[in-house]
Amino acid sequence: MAISSITGALRLILSLAWMAGQIYIIYYPMMPLIQRPLHLLLALALVILWIPLKSDRLGTWVAQVIDLVLLIAVIATTIYYFESAYRLTERMEGIDDILMRDVVFGVVLVVVIAECVRRVVGWSLLGVILAFLFYAFAGDWFPGWLQFGGFGLAEMVETLTMTANGVLGVTTETSIQFVFYFVAFGAFYAAIGGSQLFIDIGLAAVGRHKGGAAKAAVVSSSMMGSISGSAVANVAATGVFTIPLMRKSGFDANRAAATEAVASTGGQLMPPIMGISAFVMAELLQVNYGKIALAGIIPAVGFYLAIFLGVDLFSRRTGIGTIPKTDAGTHAPIVPRLYLLLPPCILIGVLVAGYSATFAAVVAIGSCVVTAYLRRASWLSFKELIQAIQQATKQAAKVAVPIASIGIIISVSIQSNLALKFSANLIQISGGSLLGAMLFIILGCIIMGMGLPTVAAYIIGAILFVPALLNLGIPELAAHFFVMYYCVLSMITPPVALASYTAAGMANANTMKTSLLAFRMSMVSFFIPFAFAFDQSLLGVGSVLQIAIAFLTLAAGTGAWTVALAGYLGGKLNPVERIFFGAAAIAVIFSPTGHVMWGIGTAGILVLLAWSLLLKPRFFVRPRARADAR
Repeated sequence: MAISSITGALRLILSLAWMAGQIYIIYYPMMPLIQRPLHLLLALALVILWIPLKSDRLGTWVAQVIDLVLLIAVIATTIYYFESAYRLTERMEGIDDILMRDVVFGVVLVVVIAECVRRVVGWSLLGVILAFLFYAFAGDWFPGWLQFGGFGLAEMVETLTMTANGVLGVTTETSIQFVFYFVAFGAFYAAIGGSQLFIDIGLAAVGRHKGGAAKAAVVSSSMMGSISGSAVANVAATGVFTIPLMRKSGFDANRAAATEAVASTGGQLMPPIMGISAFVMAELLQVNYGKIALAGIIPAVGFYLAIFLGVDLFSRRTGIGTIPKTDAGTHAPIVPRLYLLLPPCILIGVLVAGYSATFAAVVAIGSCVVTAYLRRASWLSFKELIQAIQQATKQAAKVAVPIASIGIIISVSIQSNLALKFSANLIQISGGSLLGAMLFIILGCIIMGMGLPTVAAYIIGAILFVPALLNLGIPELAAHFFVMYYCVLSMITPPVALASYTAAGMANANTMKTSLLAFRMSMVSFFIPFAFAFDQSLLGVGSVLQIAIAFLTLAAGTGAWTVALAGYLGGKLNPVERIFFGAAAIAVIFSPTGHVMWGIGTAGILVLLAWSLLLKPRFFVRPRARADAR
């Protein structure tokens, strides 16, 4: 039998087993030190099978032997955890003996994780992990406040692989309880045609307006992103349609790719699913995921309003972006397919009703299967159902492995006291200034996010930066959202911007030019985290009236900031007008609702709007009839 046939059979068997196991533990949870290793080891096996080793230097045969050795190592480690589960659960960390087999299988597990991280993400995350491991063993060699006693091999193995911490800690538990089910929901929803419906709704809603091609990309990507929770996956799903459409409407390749990259990146901020970082945040804060999703609504809407307005102003200023009539009505009729909105509506309804995120996701997956058979066009054949399961487990494995590996960074940071020392020194460097510390944190989040998955950057940021924000008086929920928001934006920030690179590849655009342009476009939403850091009403804390007023002023502030950056509102703005718009926007965004500066900024925005749209055209623009007469 050919190797490919054996590999395909193993993928299918493991996918079905993993899906069945995830359903089983909903009703019959296992011991943590059985459930977590089994989840992680199944993910590792699927990564090895889906992403085989390729090396021209080693040759095909040697690469296949290495993959086989890794699979055998995974199987042996699985047996070890089943055999040792009760002993590992009952032993006392730091007191009971560490056996030789514990060290052997602990090292094997870390090595396999490292190789699978390299295959899924590349050297960026693996390099960070290796740096933290080196720090763990060589802490005594580091200067100043970085210095600590260091760990021995047995001590490090115990911390990383023998307790419900390390690679079997909170990140792996998040993958088990949340990520798997929501990834599966996204795969099943795409299989029944939900993603295409979102694209067509965006096209029908705004496609015929000025700049309709880019606006359709923003709308469809926001809707698709709320389900996929991944910037790169969102670009791949919607960009294949929206990027060619933008090119036909007059956008150059770089602008089309940048627009799709920015629009898709915001999906990680858009409830109900948001990105994987949001699930990790819920675990770190020990709150219901529904609270995180509700808190994320206003920042996400603010992000997309700013991007949408920026696209609109650019299109009006340049006169490009309108979809050709030949392409405006090419999508299939939407009304007959509106029943496909049932699964996301059910998901939102169950979350709002107060049920757990896991239960909501499972109900939504079931609703996908039921919804598919409401109309003949969306029926899933047995083969398509199996393909959806395989796609779900493949995507879940590619997420589970990197976020499990982050447990190494968490453990080293906590055990070495690096997190607290870093926080104290950050405050000292910023001179105790809140704004100064925030600027350093933004820089740190963006640097860490260059090449790292958003969830990896967020977890590192939560460990290193959130304590500093808490010490400076920022509420805990706002501090975590602040860090997560800028880690999300790192997906489009050069020099390494994964979403921008993906979009550039699809558009045959220059990757660096696309990244720089995407970064420039995202500047319209860069100040939003400052707004909710200074005013928690924007995270849903407070009365309905307070939240509504805060949202309206955030929309006004980001809108004014967008106008200042675009330099256009009903006509070209001069430098003085742009400065006034920018100053008014900053006053509104950086001040709590009701503050004196907030009032001055709000009044300034109203005056500037009246001037730009009503008074300026009357005094400085000649009536068309008089111009024609001349």
